[in-house]
Amino acid sequence: MISFLLAAAISTSSLYYTLDPTSISENLAFYELYPQTSDGKKALERAWKLLAPEEDIKDITLPTLDIQAIISLVTKQSFQTTVQLKDEQLDLIEKISIKLANRKLKGASVWTLDEVIPLPSEEIDVARALLIGQLANKNEIRNYEASLDLMSLQIQARLPKNATHKQKIKEITRYIFQEMQFRFPPHSLHAQDIDLYTFLPSVLDGRQGVCLGVSILYLSLAQRLDVPLEIITPPGHIYVRYNEELNIETTARGIHLPSEVYLGVNTRKLQQRNIKEVVGLAFVNQASVFWGKEDYAMCVSLYEKALPFFSEDPLIKFFLGLNYLFTKRYAEGRELLEQIKGITFDYAVSPETIPEDFLAGRVDIEGLKAIFATVDETRDSILKKQEQLEKILHRCPQFRAGLLQLAVTHLQLGRTNEAQKILEKYNYIDPEDATVAYYLAMLNVERHDYPKAWIHLKKAEALTSLRCHHPKALKGVKDFLKRTCPE
Repeated sequence: MISFLLAAAISTSSLYYTLDPTSISENLAFYELYPQTSDGKKALERAWKLLAPEEDIKDITLPTLDIQAIISLVTKQSFQTTVQLKDEQLDLIEKISIKLANRKLKGASVWTLDEVIPLPSEEIDVARALLIGQLANKNEIRNYEASLDLMSLQIQARLPKNATHKQKIKEITRYIFQEMQFRFPPHSLHAQDIDLYTFLPSVLDGRQGVCLGVSILYLSLAQRLDVPLEIITPPGHIYVRYNEELNIETTARGIHLPSEVYLGVNTRKLQQRNIKEVVGLAFVNQASVFWGKEDYAMCVSLYEKALPFFSEDPLIKFFLGLNYLFTKRYAEGRELLEQIKGITFDYAVSPETIPEDFLAGRVDIEGLKAIFATVDETRDSILKKQEQLEKILHRCPQFRAGLLQLAVTHLQLGRTNEAQKILEKYNYIDPEDATVAYYLAMLNVERHDYPKAWIHLKKAEALTSLRCHHPKALKGVKDFLKRTCPE
């Protein structure tokens, strides 16, 4: 019996010395397995010292406090149910997290969105603001904030004293994507339930998120660790950046991608957002879910909630204006579209055509609905949208966005001849669209009609140059034409 106990002691000691001395979760998991052993108690003490170097271990061994629930929160796997802590446990985590940098923000002490809205962007706690908007229960909010606090304390435990911003970024990235293994969900999942992969609670629970969801997680940790980050939103995307030099692509495990990767023929610059706008973007993203379900009334409600977080954003006005039309609030819809008629978004090269076409009577409301119909990239889905667009264009033949989308469906199906005819019709109606000029240059290259390709390429170059933009895509076409058919 004595030899058995000795062997067991040797075994736990051997395991204890394999633990990562800087890993809170490993040490707590070890304590969870061997709570009565001396090594288990040493693991608990080491984990506590990592969490709260200035606190006394005796403070958490009182019989009144269930340390097991906190351990379960730290060691929780993505497939396990989220642990709900009691007030005394939440109080303890908040006590040991008091020195995290987000506690200095005014937004860390507010509990309603009405209190968030008037705050300067630099005073908003992004996690608190979003959790208030997504959860009604204060205890739930505190639980998710406790998770973020514990994650931040773990990251901090691995940092050297007086760590630089870049050292903190490196450790945040390593922790999120390597240790915690947050991932971008498969397209079939996020296309169907994008809200599940955007909301901070869902992202924390499942460790999966789309660009907005994981970027919000990254920002929440960065605020706690006093790392100033920039929020960048190329069309339909979001990522975070440090000091205009380090891009953090949250859909690709935090790797750096050159900024030019995010630019296109019609995207001349990267739009920078502030924290307040990120809160608004969460409502915008949620609205897109209901738009896909054709619940336009809910879209209106969410865009109206988003508006106070933006300062005269034409894109939000555009989306809200369309949904006013869809809900028969015609006067309000037309008023918003009048405000942005003929506007070129700051990040774009060519003007947005939809408001002008609608106000000029070139398309009706059903036509507007059709171009925003969701497509899941399957052949049947593309064919269905193509059929819808053909019906719309039969009665609205000069609807430019409809023509462009119809051409794209043909390109998706490999029908380049049909696509070219439609784009040539668009170009006749409106010869000032840089994207159409680029497509026509590419299609004429494919047909070996190099003189026409040169014509459309020069047009695309002229239009983009007017907006101080020189797209890499156009340079590639030009290099090919110079080699194949010099002027």
